[in-house]
Amino acid sequence: MSDRDAAFAEYFAARSEAMRGTAYLLCGDWHRAEDLVQATFTKLFVAWRRIQRHEALDAYTRRTLVRTFVSELRRGWFRKERVSDSPVDSATAGAGSTEDRIVLLAALAKVPPRQRAVLVLRYWEDLSVEETARAMGCSEGTVKSQAARGLQTLRGLVTPQREEMVR
Repeated sequence: MSDRDAAFAEYFAARSEAMRGTAYLLCGDWHRAEDLVQATFTKLFVAWRRIQRHEALDAYTRRTLVRTFVSELRRGWFRKERVSDSPVDSATAGAGSTEDRIVLLAALAKVPPRQRAVLVLRYWEDLSVEETARAMGCSEGTVKSQAARGLQTLRGLVTPQREEMVR
């Protein structure tokens, strides 16, 4: 194995799971998230020799992931979420109750995709407005407006779902 391949394999092993979590938040489906991560890392491997700034690799990978997601939306690959009686896949446990996570993930899946991408990058990945704009290939104003609309939509979805669970 060449040094190039070894460096890529090391980076993949270290960051693929985190990128999978981000991809899940973008698309709401673990299988689709795996596909997005695979496509992202394939693109990264192809560009690996050209990448000069390995200290900015996470930002580059995240940007590639978001662009792959948005590109699939434009091509019509993304299908709207379907209502089903089966439980929603859930992310790994974190702060808050399980019920809160289920409500939040279900509501996030209903937020329009571009708004969801902004919310995931800003509040899950903790990127600045500028970093989010670069990752999405849009203006800072678009990030701000999409974040505001996304939060408003999310709040409108979470409150009724939470009230139903409390009953």
